[in-house]
Amino acid sequence: MGKFQIESLGMPHYKSPLKLSTVKGDNIFDFVSDADRLVFDQSMEYYNHCLKTGEAPLCLEKAGPRQDIFFDAQNTTAAIVTCGGLCPGINNVIRGVVMGLHYFYGVKKILGIPYGYEGLNPEKGHGFVELTPDKVKDIHQFGGTFLGSSRGSQDVSKMVDTLQANNIDILFAIGGDGTLKGVDAIGQEIKKRNAKISVVGIPKTIDNDIDLIDESFGFETAFDVASPILRDAHNEATGAFNGISIVKLMGRDSGFIAASAALSMPVVNFVLVPEMDFSLEGEKGFLKALEQRLELKRHAVIVVAEGAGQHLFQEKSGVKDASGNVKHKDIGLFLKEKIGEHFKGSSVTIKYIDPSYIIRSAPANSSDSVYCSRLAYHAVHGAMAGKTRFVSSKVNNKYVYVPISEVTQKRKEIDMEGEFWFSVLQSTGQPFSWA
Repeated sequence: MGKFQIESLGMPHYKSPLKLSTVKGDNIFDFVSDADRLVFDQSMEYYNHCLKTGEAPLCLEKAGPRQDIFFDAQNTTAAIVTCGGLCPGINNVIRGVVMGLHYFYGVKKILGIPYGYEGLNPEKGHGFVELTPDKVKDIHQFGGTFLGSSRGSQDVSKMVDTLQANNIDILFAIGGDGTLKGVDAIGQEIKKRNAKISVVGIPKTIDNDIDLIDESFGFETAFDVASPILRDAHNEATGAFNGISIVKLMGRDSGFIAASAALSMPVVNFVLVPEMDFSLEGEKGFLKALEQRLELKRHAVIVVAEGAGQHLFQEKSGVKDASGNVKHKDIGLFLKEKIGEHFKGSSVTIKYIDPSYIIRSAPANSSDSVYCSRLAYHAVHGAMAGKTRFVSSKVNNKYVYVPISEVTQKRKEIDMEGEFWFSVLQSTGQPFSWA
């Protein structure tokens, strides 16, 4: 198998019920073939490398409906589970999957698994929820998750037992890095048992830290909702002599929300993200830069990602959440305290704002809603064709299928030498480093 080869449950034996075309130029959308591939690395350097060496370029499988499908739709049972923290757009994806299965393929039995992977553990007693178009038709208007969520893993063998006991043919798992690793482990156990169950991941992480893919759903809404908060924080800062507003946003290991929010509402003067090393004290430290900013403009807006500055704490946090992630110490309150100490005796007003959970539970904006629906539809098409252990995603602005194992090898981070971060520095006017 090649690096980006998608696993299949077997040869498809059924004709798709979709009335699509195989002829170009007839104004009807064409079925997508497994041979339809898109080059992963589009750089001239890689192109020349392949020409010189004769290597076939690394390619991704194009997402979309196949002419031949693996499952007999009338006798197929699908299930949907949502795991991890809340994120805008989850309900849009649930709705899209249900509508796609029901109306595109005629799948009548669709189960909702309550409270994340806990719902696949019978000992928890959550049961299942039957999902119909009528039941989900309006859920996209609300934030959160219609099915409920939970963090943490469950026994993989028990979860697969539950899938088999309920004759579930397809499992759609909506979640981030931990969720995707979990559903891939479920897929491995299914393969060991030689069972014919497709597992599909739809990447959800508000931090936008899933590797390889362009963007996770919900991310755009997150910094969209954060933007007016930054505007109001700026109003607070300018409303006082030497006013300082500190806004803490999500971003455990990657600072994409903090950086993007600052770009979208360019009133921010400092952005601190987990990818950067910075010192507080000294002539080149952050506090000195803040001092100079106040002398010049008499106000400052600071945006800090939750995972930034953890190196500044004397004691490292050894506490982990249910998902196995290290619980970071509160950098926002720490900064407020240190800034207060630094300017002690001066006329400085500090306001600290943490809108994280308001942002997490917001409904998806229009752009994210479109993205969620398209991710859901492509996930449905891939699953019905018998593909498994893949994520429905967008790479190089094209919808593709990527093996789950490839997107979970590491977290995506801001490239501190990249143009995106340089844009942030140009917007804020902050130096390249405070080391």
